[in-house]
Amino acid sequence: MRPSLYEYAGGALAFRALATAHHARCLADPELNHPFSHPDGNPEHVERLAAYWGEVLGGPDAFTRACSDQAAVLRMHAGNGDMSDLGRRFVDCFVGAMDDAGLPADEEFRASMRAYMAWAVDDVLAHEDLASVPAAAGLPRWSWDGLEQD
Repeated sequence: MRPSLYEYAGGALAFRALATAHHARCLADPELNHPFSHPDGNPEHVERLAAYWGEVLGGPDAFTRACSDQAAVLRMHAGNGDMSDLGRRFVDCFVGAMDDAGLPADEEFRASMRAYMAWAVDDVLAHEDLASVPAAAGLPRWSWDGLEQD
């Protein structure tokens, strides 16, 4: 039996390192740094991001238990205008952060992770306003083969 992407990456510590590296890359990006550098930003952002990605990619339900659901994530990002270049930059930071965090270099693993992030960015950008966000939604689940359907 094949391990989940979460397990293959190295579990909670690997996802914490990935979220930390991704956050640092976003802060260093001249276009992405603004949304990531607010002085009143959430100090738990990196931990929540690690928990979110971990849960989506096959780990425990830490984000759902401690934070919220997918609808809340979509509401937080909806209505920010044209962010297509920011989406591409976000994916690029994620891909580079996998190196920074020391995640496995396996090509199939990396392709699955990149495909997830590209899909996730498209999903977030599809909600141009709050009216398009569902009232409630469970977190998506992503495996080696892509989006898992219920």
